[in-house]
Amino acid sequence: GRCGTPSQIVESELARKCPNCGLTVYPRISPAVIMSVVKGNQILLGKIVRPGIQIYSVLAGFVEPGESLEACVAREVHEETGLHVKNIRYFGSQPWPFPDQLMVGFTAEYAGGEIVLDDELEDAGWYTVDELSSVAIPPKPSIARALLDEFVAQNS
Repeated sequence: GRCGTPSQIVESELARKCPNCGLTVYPRISPAVIMSVVKGNQILLGKIVRPGIQIYSVLAGFVEPGESLEACVAREVHEETGLHVKNIRYFGSQPWPFPDQLMVGFTAEYAGGEIVLDDELEDAGWYTVDELSSVAIPPKPSIARALLDEFVAQNS
C-alpha cells in the first residue's frame, strides 16, 4: 500500500489491498486503437520497423491522456502516414492482458493526403482484396485480422 506494507490479493475481484492502510489497487490498462482505413476498394496497410517482422497490418497506436478514441484514430493515421480520415466508426475490441492493453478497433474512410511515412513504419500502401495475398497479414483471431476479414467480406 501507500504505507509500504505488502498488499494482499482480494479474492472477490481482480485487485490487491493493503491490510494496513486499506489502499486497493486495480490493474492498469493502456488503451490503444487499431483501425482499418479504406479508400474505395483498397485498404491501407503498414509494415512496422522491427527486425524479423514481415507482417503488413492495419495501423494502431496508444491513446494519449485527455484524448478521445476517435481523435486518437485520426492522429495516429496522420502521424504514421500523413493521411486524413473521416467517418470513424467503432468496430470491436480485443483485450491484450499481457502486458496491459485493450485494443479498440475502428473503421475509417480516407479523406485526403498522400502517404508520407514516419519513423514507426518501414512501408505502407493501399491494397485491394486480390493484392492481400502478396503480403503476410496478421493471424486469426486478432482484431487486426478481423478488420481485414471485414474489408474482404465487403469487397468480394
